[in-house]
Amino acid sequence: GTKKKAACPGLGLFYTVLSAFLFSVASLFLKKIEDLHSVEVSAFRCVFQMAFVLPGLIYYKTGFLGPKGKRIFLFFRGFLGSIAMVLLYYAYQVMPLADATVITFTSPVFTSLLAWIFLKEKYSLWDLLFTLFAITGVILIARPPFLFGSRVTGIEGSYSDHLKGTIAAIASTLSAASTIVILRKVGKSVHFFLSIWYYAVIGLIGCVITLFILNEWRLPNCGRDRVFLILIGLLGLGGQTFLTKALQIEKAGPVSIMRTMDVVFAFILQTLFLNHLPTWWTVGGALCVVASSVGTAIRKWRHSVKKAKQREI
Repeated sequence: GTKKKAACPGLGLFYTVLSAFLFSVASLFLKKIEDLHSVEVSAFRCVFQMAFVLPGLIYYKTGFLGPKGKRIFLFFRGFLGSIAMVLLYYAYQVMPLADATVITFTSPVFTSLLAWIFLKEKYSLWDLLFTLFAITGVILIARPPFLFGSRVTGIEGSYSDHLKGTIAAIASTLSAASTIVILRKVGKSVHFFLSIWYYAVIGLIGCVITLFILNEWRLPNCGRDRVFLILIGLLGLGGQTFLTKALQIEKAGPVSIMRTMDVVFAFILQTLFLNHLPTWWTVGGALCVVASSVGTAIRKWRHSVKKAKQREI
């Protein structure tokens, strides 16, 4: 028989780091765009995703609607996923890049909580501890005046915008965690491309309707902003592609841990290109959130390894 070619050691982790870098650079370009609503940026991102996924749907002959019993789940996956994207882009625009990125890393913790509520998955004292760590990190980043006083430093613009961005980032994280729970419910009965297709189509329809209601639909006046829009779409696709390839050849646990490089890149890019030094409050919040995210990933990883050994026995 033919010998199977050995996979390159660490290739999956390299893909994860590359994915984190591409996502971080896309976020940086989003911060550089002027006078363009986050909903419009999201609409352009959806167009790029549709163009990428459409050939895959045709090639794999998955159809455009999916199995009848799964369509309602796919709809809510697309609806919540698009809401998460719009809110995250808004958070990137109105608050420091590192702060918004750190808050998004509370997603694994909230995923465990929602999976316990809706899927009856196990939720231990360790999970509760990691949830408290994540909430502490968010509080350190938001720095509400009733805890930290009225003089809040190290934010972009007014504290009102900072608070709105924090709320948007938290809501985005909860929406993203909900989509993961829905995908777990659906399982492997629906092709990956079909899931992204719903996400892009529903997101685009929702963004277009919202833009007409807000009267914000317009092309950017600056040619540089148009280039940034294209690059955000391409980098987002590239980041998603490399993250998918990483999960195909590497265990989910190490990939989840290595994804925390998003936070490192966000701190570096914010300092180098936005001339905004993170405060010690942000650093402390980042350490809390990363610790909770890594702890959750390690627990899930060990649990999956234990179940695999039990199946072998």
